[in-house]
Amino acid sequence: MLSLFHRKRVIPTVATAPTAAANSKELMRPESAATLLASPRRKKLLEHIWQRTSLSRKQFAALYLVPLERYAELVQHFPASESHHHAYPGGMLDHGLETVAYALKLRQSHLLPSGATPEDQAAQAEAWTAATAYAALLHDIGKVAVDLLVEQADGSTWHPWHGPLQQRYRFRYRPEREYRLHSAASGLLYNHLLDNSALDWLSDYPALWSALLYVLAGQYEHAGVLGELVTHADRASVSQALGGDPTKALAVPKHALQRKLLAGLRYLLKEEFKLNQPGPSDGWLTDDALWLVSKTVADKLRAHLLSQGIEGIPSSNTAVFDVLQDHGIVQATPDGKAIWRATVSSSSGWSNPFTFLKMSPSLIWEPANRPAPFEGSVETEPMVENAPQTTLVNETPGVDSAITTAPQLSTKTIDILLNLLGTPEPDTIAPAEEAIVPEDSVHHQDAPPLDAISSEKGAFDMTIAPSGQHFVEWLQQAIQSHTLIINDAKALVHTVNGTVYLVSPGIFQRYVQEHPQITTFAKQDHLAAWQWVQKRFEKLQLHRKQDNGLNIWTCEVTGPRKSRRLHGYLLKDSSSLFVDSPLNNPYLTLINE
Repeated sequence: MLSLFHRKRVIPTVATAPTAAANSKELMRPESAATLLASPRRKKLLEHIWQRTSLSRKQFAALYLVPLERYAELVQHFPASESHHHAYPGGMLDHGLETVAYALKLRQSHLLPSGATPEDQAAQAEAWTAATAYAALLHDIGKVAVDLLVEQADGSTWHPWHGPLQQRYRFRYRPEREYRLHSAASGLLYNHLLDNSALDWLSDYPALWSALLYVLAGQYEHAGVLGELVTHADRASVSQALGGDPTKALAVPKHALQRKLLAGLRYLLKEEFKLNQPGPSDGWLTDDALWLVSKTVADKLRAHLLSQGIEGIPSSNTAVFDVLQDHGIVQATPDGKAIWRATVSSSSGWSNPFTFLKMSPSLIWEPANRPAPFEGSVETEPMVENAPQTTLVNETPGVDSAITTAPQLSTKTIDILLNLLGTPEPDTIAPAEEAIVPEDSVHHQDAPPLDAISSEKGAFDMTIAPSGQHFVEWLQQAIQSHTLIINDAKALVHTVNGTVYLVSPGIFQRYVQEHPQITTFAKQDHLAAWQWVQKRFEKLQLHRKQDNGLNIWTCEVTGPRKSRRLHGYLLKDSSSLFVDSPLNNPYLTLINE
């Protein structure tokens, strides 16, 4: 019966109008996924994609490698465009892999779903990572269905919804194709790349599922953060292919950072800050302004954002003040500075001077939810001309006025696609037992516990007293939750010689930044906060010592254009942080042995 609805197929001859057969010198042979993905460049991309997930090799193979292999078999040697980006044989496969790699890099800067509790975000983390990869991989797959005319050796037309090519083939672009139709055509094919079990898993999360379906339908404007991740990753891959700078496509828009800063402040004011105390407090709310103690807000905001995996927050409090002022979150003094001096006086007679950040209450609360104002006064004082913008030592009693951190260097994280594991700018490092190393090293992502997908473990408990063991537990959780990235530019954790390498003192300084209360303990022992943590880590005896008894090992970092040295701790084995043995960072070489 169905045969009545089929037109008889006419096999064109050489004498007819140009066809795919006429436009190609010879038929191409379909290649297996293993062959298509075997090039050094594509193997590097696959390695990078795996390192951006938090899965064992077995889990990665099931959730990521199988769809990637099916994608490779489906797109074969097709270009990604006729005359634009990746317009060469195999360009669509390269573009797909690149977009996934870029999207997963961007995904690490987001806690998803937005606005959910930390426990829900931790439970859904791997599902959102997988959805990001799938959305990126499939964003252009519809092109093979509507943009290309593929002729097989027997003269028949190949349709991708029948599965991968089995015969030799040749192809050409359809001259009548519609530019945007491929976005709508993705839905024809994604079920051929993704297993039912994966779709069942993702469909359990309504916000994720709707966002993924919108991306696959080409309706990015309705896909929220997931749509933004794929759009930016696609632009980065296109920019790289056309000789542009992919870092510009990956740059976080100014308004995105503003949202994160404001969201962090709103959270702290709701959950942690104490307001309007008739004594030491984190801030005071008056009728016309919110006054937040400058050091308190800088330390706690930085710690909170870092714990949420948000990078790019300066380690210097002065720089944090500048960022808040640049984004219009804090109000400037009459002379254009971020820091105000004011004296707080309560109705009970208590009075004390502080340095403040001044904000509009409307940025934090809706009028109906605004707390009652302080029953006292906040009287501003004139700032001393040219005085440095520092905080008063009595703002947080018992806590140092600043945290010692290494300078942050300007690093080009990605200048070409295969420099995703880029090398930072060189600097001079003293070969000492506790050499200070800038916090912009190099990093990679590796596999956490085998139950990463189904884990219901919530966010790391930051209320536990700091200790060496607490530092290790924080390190484990930070790696698994992607708040610490491994073996990439600016990383503090690397994989070398089959084990883990911790950059010192950067990794300890990062821990201190997320736990500023450590300075209280360190002050009692007359140590810098990071040194206090470092000494307690050493007592755990998790690290290897050199034959001469020194704790610190030196690694040479070799990049495409420069090299430098790092100093740090080499763990006895990787089992304290990883279940699977991690891949070594190809850019690092241990030089003590």
